[in-house]
Amino acid sequence: MSDTKERIVTATAELFRRQGYNGTPLKQVTVAASAPFGSLYHFFPGGKEELGEVVVRSSGQAYLELFELIADAAQDMGTAVTDFFDGAADVLEQTGYLDACPIGTVALEVASTNDRLRQATADVFAGWIDAVRGRFESAGARPERARELATALVAGVEGGFMLSRAAQRAEPLRTTGRLLRELVEAELRLASSAPRRVGAASH
Repeated sequence: MSDTKERIVTATAELFRRQGYNGTPLKQVTVAASAPFGSLYHFFPGGKEELGEVVVRSSGQAYLELFELIADAAQDMGTAVTDFFDGAADVLEQTGYLDACPIGTVALEVASTNDRLRQATADVFAGWIDAVRGRFESAGARPERARELATALVAGVEGGFMLSRAAQRAEPLRTTGRLLRELVEAELRLASSAPRRVGAASH
């Protein structure tokens, strides 16, 4: 990705975090990116919709990589869950409750008005759920429960962002993280104590 294109994507992601898709005019994007207005259509001939899709998908990948880093650094998955939610809460507090998740912000706006962007946000959320499910399974959770917990984590962080921004306090995010940690740890204890089935291959 060229330097100018990367600046445009980064600037757009930051603006989406704060003011959403509909509230972000392209002129503001180019000013924030210190890029000529014409360069936006050079890199994104489909205009704002194409740029929006690129931002949603690249931001989704960046958040997924952040979760993976947090999970790798944590001593266990329960700790990883609270570290992730506490980190999100810290960002909100440090930015005056301005910087939320751009994917969730866009998803709320476009779910019934722009199918291309709706699908992009749905793909990102599905990818997050699948990655988190894999982490929970690797830690010992039962497959069906791992997916349920992963879905709850993604729903919890997006809902937590919304409630925390509205209330101007980070308690919703921190509380959700703490309760999800309890659910994850309870599942891992239950799964580890469940009797294991002996398959025919072991005979």
